[in-house]
Amino acid sequence: MKTIKVACGIIWKEGKVFIARRKPEKSMGGYWEFPGGKIEEGENPEEALARELKEELGMLVNVTRFFGSNTHAYEKFTIELIAYECTFIEASFLLTDHDDWKFITPSALSDEKLAPADVPLANKLVS
Repeated sequence: MKTIKVACGIIWKEGKVFIARRKPEKSMGGYWEFPGGKIEEGENPEEALARELKEELGMLVNVTRFFGSNTHAYEKFTIELIAYECTFIEASFLLTDHDDWKFITPSALSDEKLAPADVPLANKLVS
């Protein structure tokens, strides 16, 4: 099974973390996630994360440090999710892959329908 390397952001603003909900017609539609995207050939994860956030959300962040990673096997592919903590700078919130977004407290993450690959990262945030 193919493994896709994806960088995602644990994006902080005033003690809350950013999540976005995938559009229904997209892969993993309806699930909330820490946003990011595929790491392209020749990119490091931090570069990929900054590029994907700009493309998908019109968002600028300061990538501060590695947070953790999780490998999750879905039915048709495996994802290696590499997370970095970020500080929110600004965003236009022009949504291309998502239909909603919000900043929530880490303790509220358990109330959301998170993508399975994101759940271990959310649990680490809360612990």
